[in-house]
Amino acid sequence: MMIQFAQRMEHLRPSEIREMLKVTEDEAIISLAGGNPAPELFPVSAMAATTQAVLEEAGGQALQYSTTEGFAPLRAQIAERMNRKFKTAFAARNILITNGSQQGLDLSGKVFLNEGDAVLCEKPMYLAAINAFRVFRPRFVEVPTDSEGMITAELERLLATTDRLKLVYVVPDFQNPTGISWSAERRRQFMDAVSRYDIAVIEDNPYGELRYEGELLPSLKSMDRKGQVICFGTFSKTFCPGLRVGWVAAEESILEKYILVKQSADLHTSSLSQRTISKFLDSYDFDANVEIIKATYKKRRDIMLRCMAKEFPAEIRYTQPHGGLFIWVELPSCLNARDILTVCLEHQVAFVPGGAFFPNGGMENTMRLNFSNMTEERIAEGIRRLGKVLRQMLNPAAH
Repeated sequence: MMIQFAQRMEHLRPSEIREMLKVTEDEAIISLAGGNPAPELFPVSAMAATTQAVLEEAGGQALQYSTTEGFAPLRAQIAERMNRKFKTAFAARNILITNGSQQGLDLSGKVFLNEGDAVLCEKPMYLAAINAFRVFRPRFVEVPTDSEGMITAELERLLATTDRLKLVYVVPDFQNPTGISWSAERRRQFMDAVSRYDIAVIEDNPYGELRYEGELLPSLKSMDRKGQVICFGTFSKTFCPGLRVGWVAAEESILEKYILVKQSADLHTSSLSQRTISKFLDSYDFDANVEIIKATYKKRRDIMLRCMAKEFPAEIRYTQPHGGLFIWVELPSCLNARDILTVCLEHQVAFVPGGAFFPNGGMENTMRLNFSNMTEERIAEGIRRLGKVLRQMLNPAAH
């Protein structure tokens, strides 16, 4: 049967991370691949009590249809938290609740992108953003990055020379996949450059609160004088991803466009999830919960870095992030991470090949490692296995 699909389907590919998670469902495999939070840190008992309280106090509303914008008390709580943590100036009216921040990416494509428009992005960039935007068939214009973020001279050149530029997408805090966090000076330079143009900027910040050293840095939005920065946030990394609650924060004139396209997508995000999170924020110390997460992930990051220093060949380079969930590895150019993954799976350890994070291809000698989801013991064993494979691949004659 020759069913005709839309042309956009020709350009879509499965998410390599989602496909990898299918492989790593085997508990024998040590997965350094996905970006899953540690499930043992989910506040299950508190959530059970919170959900019960919501159903007892407002069960009819919690199980009913709701407004597209979201539960008003939760929107106010999100605005207050963003203002306190990242020096923004949002009110509840600036917040739209979404099904995870991933929905924000999909809605952004609908709001901004026509076929052939340009998206300016970091090199490398978040894989799920590539997949979300690719549906709308844009051109990806990659800005080279270093340890402080987008390289300003390259950013300014590409801003000046890229036609049909509609959107800039960045993750300044502990970027996925590199783990890099932009310096305060680089943030100021970025905002100075983009403010000369009438383009939308998406500041995606799922990891910003997961800082293990130093102070939280001001958001790009806190430096926005034109109202062009759109903020994405989520409870997935600081609370519970299964609730699928994120948000878009923006000027009202922009947010109303997002509300329109969300109405046609799903009407609204789960009423029960929203009210449960709001009740939890009222009833428990959310900051204390985040501190527990941070302490656990810091230990896991530290053990991964120590083991990498011991097990990896000297010619392999990698980031040493101050927060987030990921370490980025650059291999010698003679190696292909996809080939290494094939061998690693035979040794029951997995990672994500880095080439998937480059929308225009290349850089197959890179990989992303995650340290949030495995115990310290499994991280150490996983790095030992990975290091053994890397040594064999670099010097096969010695093995």
